[in-house]
Formats: sequence, C-alpha cells, structure tokens
Amino acid sequence: MAKAKLDWKKKPEAEDYQGAGNYLSLVCSESKAKKLVRALREAPAIEHAAKDLLRASRLPLLPRDEPHVNDDLDKIHKGKALAPVLLVCGDMSNDIPLTVADGYHRICAVYYYDAKLMVQCRMVRN
Repeated sequence: MAKAKLDWKKKPEAEDYQGAGNYLSLVCSESKAKKLVRALREAPAIEHAAKDLLRASRLPLLPRDEPHVNDDLDKIHKGKALAPVLLVCGDMSNDIPLTVADGYHRICAVYYYDAKLMVQCRMVRN
C-alpha cells in the first residue's frame, strides 16, 4: 500500500520560533539566538529527506513511542499538516553538525513513516 504524501503548513507557528529561540539561547549567546530566529523567519522553504537530516544532525532516532513523536505520527496518519522544521546549517570543515532548532520530533515521526520522505524546512547559516 502506497503511503500518502505528507502535508506541510506553509509557515512555522509562532511557538515553533519561540521554541527555536529557547533552544538556541542554550547553545549560543542570546543576541546570536535572536539573530538566527529573525533569519529563520525570512528563510525560504526547502526540503530534505528525514534520514539525511538525522545523519547530518548526528541526533539519535527517538523511540516511536516517545509522546511527541507518537503525536506527530498520529497527525501524519490523519493527514494533518505538520509545521516546517527549523535548522541551523552545520559546518563539516569544523566538525559542527546540523542544529535542529525546532522540529526534532517531527523529523523522527517522518522517519518512522518513511525515512526517504522529504521534510519541509527553513534553514539558515550560523
């Protein structure tokens, strides 16, 4: 049985940007975090495969039964739109992985649904 194409919201929600800012302020200065979030608001929509996002971020695949992953899987199965993922590009030459500022659970849910499916993202360079 073929899986349906994923539905994505046109823009991240206000809470997604807030979550990204909260996370980024833990790994960089407050002013840098604010600058990155402003840039994320203006970044164009792009797509990358869920499996590639996990590899580039070096994050482990969360368990399928993790509550947020499970909630996002339910949304996928019900055909509900997911918010785009917010990313800060890594730097291979300096061994800096891709930073998932917001949307880690969504990436994992899409991976479980079909690892090759494209995840809608907004990405900025640090």
